[in-house]
Amino acid sequence: MITKIIKQLFTPKPKEAVKALAGSREAKKKAVQRAKTPVSHKANSYPAKKHGINPKYITEAALNVTKTLSEAGFEAYIVGGAVRDLMQGLQPKDFDVATNARPEQIVKLFRRARIIGRRFRIVHVPYKRDLIEVTTFRANTDNQDTDAHGRVLRDNEFGSLQDDAVRRDLSVNALYYDAKRQVVLDYHGGVGDLNDQVLRVIGDPETRFREDPVRMLRVLRFMAKLDFDVDEATLDAMEKCKPLLGNIPQARLFDETLKFFTTGHASASLDALQSHDFTEYLMPVLADVLDLDKGATWVRAMLEQTDARVNADKSVSPGFLFAALMWPKIEERWAFYQKNEPQIAALDMAIAEIINQSNNGDQIMITKRFVSDMREIWNLQPRLERRLPRQAINLVEHPRFRAAYDFLLLRAQLGHLGAGGLPVANWWGELYDAPPYDREQMINDLRNSPKANLNHITGQPSETPKRKRRRRKKPNSKVAAESATAE
Repeated sequence: MITKIIKQLFTPKPKEAVKALAGSREAKKKAVQRAKTPVSHKANSYPAKKHGINPKYITEAALNVTKTLSEAGFEAYIVGGAVRDLMQGLQPKDFDVATNARPEQIVKLFRRARIIGRRFRIVHVPYKRDLIEVTTFRANTDNQDTDAHGRVLRDNEFGSLQDDAVRRDLSVNALYYDAKRQVVLDYHGGVGDLNDQVLRVIGDPETRFREDPVRMLRVLRFMAKLDFDVDEATLDAMEKCKPLLGNIPQARLFDETLKFFTTGHASASLDALQSHDFTEYLMPVLADVLDLDKGATWVRAMLEQTDARVNADKSVSPGFLFAALMWPKIEERWAFYQKNEPQIAALDMAIAEIINQSNNGDQIMITKRFVSDMREIWNLQPRLERRLPRQAINLVEHPRFRAAYDFLLLRAQLGHLGAGGLPVANWWGELYDAPPYDREQMINDLRNSPKANLNHITGQPSETPKRKRRRRKKPNSKVAAESATAE
């Protein structure tokens, strides 16, 4: 898998085929440049023959929630990205529902439903193994609680369906699907923008970004995920408002970073961040890493691997992700401290320095649980490189061995460990998969191997030298004789 990824990094990519929904290049260019969609109080209605949504792609949970709300006398629509994906013939991963029922009314209709959030109160409705987010229509009002920069602090005034459509961020995300009538409602030209593959902010972009600067990150994320263009008015406002991301709580930026890099389009997300100069606003340490020698190649390979895991329905550990993103910086400082300190002590100093920097006011705040995982992955690297026979079994049974091994393998594949790196990394993989008897045999063979580890590359000893036992000095014969006489 990793070899395939590395080949892709250095192989020119063919031009992608034009998507079915896309119009001509001229039409798309005009769509990007045209004026922002005016606020509409009347929705365009698209019946099943026109929108082409396959009801089989809608989960039982989403249908149950909308049906329950409807039978209780409320309006209820599947909304947002799910409708957008359905209209593109895709199976949505998540479903959101919008309704005119208040949060207190919603929780009375569903067992185990609960209200969450302060800034935006929403209701989580569990249904079997699924979780549906239900929101009440938001009002389009000027009476919002905002800070000095215009950022909305609380938005819990409720309104109508038309009001709620205005409050949505992008036109392609402001589509409402009535599951009962199988009709799509579009107030802001979202269907047209979807066909033209254009991302457009509803209303005045600068005002919307000041209300919530994270909307700029959402634009970039959808740009990467959907491979859509962004209209010029939106791009101009993003360039002007990007410093406002400094007012966003670090925990929220951490969540947005995870969305960028753990949802199957991490490599494209990095392209979007870099092309619009947002990397330093989201994760300054990543911007520093990309400027290092081999830093960009390392990050790109790691993100390609992450995308491959997500697309294969495998999990991605946030601890591994951030350990990999920050590794080139760790490696740089590690080399610096090794000038005056032993290898392991130098690594500990490098880790402490970078973690402290990443948790200051200008960086995203990585939670302690993930920081602990990162430390263990990093600390296992020199131990895996040295491949000491007496430590092998304990290392293989370490809770973070698999993540640390994947990390070592990627480093070896990229040539960061020299010519002997890949055989050492492969040996650890074989040891991990081997039954107990074969493990013992492999370790015995390792003891007799002249090149048991990477000491021929790193200059580190293959085994920690044992302390020689100090010979006890024999007592001076003259002193002993005098002592005996005294007695």
